[in-house]
Amino acid sequence: MGLGDCAYKVFKITLRKTHFFKRYGLTGSKNAEYDIFKKYGGKDIELRVATIPTQGKVEDIVLRILAAGEPIPLEKMSFSKSNFENFVSAITKPYGIVFVCGPTGSGKTTTLHSALGYINKPEIKIWTAEDPVEISQKGLRQVQVQPKIGFNFAAAMRAFLRADPDVIMVGEMRDKETAQIGIEASLTGHLVFSTLHTNSAPESITRLLDMGMDPFNFADAVLCILAQRLVQTLCANCKQAYHPSKEEYDELVREYGAEEFEKDINIPYLPDLTLNKANGCEACNNSGYKGRMGIYELLMGTDEVKRLIQTNARMEEIREQAIKDGMKTLKRDGIAKIFEGRCDLIRVRKVCMK
Repeated sequence: MGLGDCAYKVFKITLRKTHFFKRYGLTGSKNAEYDIFKKYGGKDIELRVATIPTQGKVEDIVLRILAAGEPIPLEKMSFSKSNFENFVSAITKPYGIVFVCGPTGSGKTTTLHSALGYINKPEIKIWTAEDPVEISQKGLRQVQVQPKIGFNFAAAMRAFLRADPDVIMVGEMRDKETAQIGIEASLTGHLVFSTLHTNSAPESITRLLDMGMDPFNFADAVLCILAQRLVQTLCANCKQAYHPSKEEYDELVREYGAEEFEKDINIPYLPDLTLNKANGCEACNNSGYKGRMGIYELLMGTDEVKRLIQTNARMEEIREQAIKDGMKTLKRDGIAKIFEGRCDLIRVRKVCMK
């Protein structure tokens, strides 16, 4: 019996002994997705488990650790100074809509809850519709949607609007109906947060316009759009300083943009220039990496961007204007963090330099 078979059998035994909720089957009796609730190190954790049988009686199992515990303070979310200040200025507005976008597993829910934690005060009534509720916060009225019985994100938002909310967070803008309700809510005195599965901040605008959103209402509502990825951070205990080759330095400058690099980072290639790379120790299981941090692309709803939205401008036009207005792309934020010594080119290239 191979290592994989042993791991699979141990998992199945654990599953039978563990309290779990079977979410749904896929195409056969063995295909399923589960939520498993366990205690680990004194903390409650939730695992999202997907099992799919493959040819040769081999079953594929994927375990995703869902967020648990307290939200991460916004100040510890690895924002650059300008991104932090701009994001805070958006989320502390009395009304409007804020989007966080990125692929599955990029930390969108964590960012949303950090933002809600920042503005969470007794006098502010915050409702959330989530699928599932991954992070619990005191002071929030959190609701899990149940699409099978018709209580989807759109239905939840309609219910919230009858409950005198100040802030509404909806887990995802999956369809036109949900997006329309969110935008309408943001135009009637509510602050709305949500997520989109898009690759960049400018793409989120064109995606919503393609859904059929009214460009004038959308332009009036949008406060900011934050795109993000998660990148592995170098282990602080063992990361190793080194002098990069001229070729590596030139690649980083080229990827950033020479003119913008000189303006934003302005670190010349000198004999004492050092970056950091992975090494490996007991603290990081000899991987050289420990933990993850976000790299961000923050598009602010400036007057110029709003005008482009109203005219259904192309994504590239919106992107160019956002950069003029101060947006740093995901790639540039990642490269800046390389020069800060927090991550390396290998990991940044993997998530945003393809």
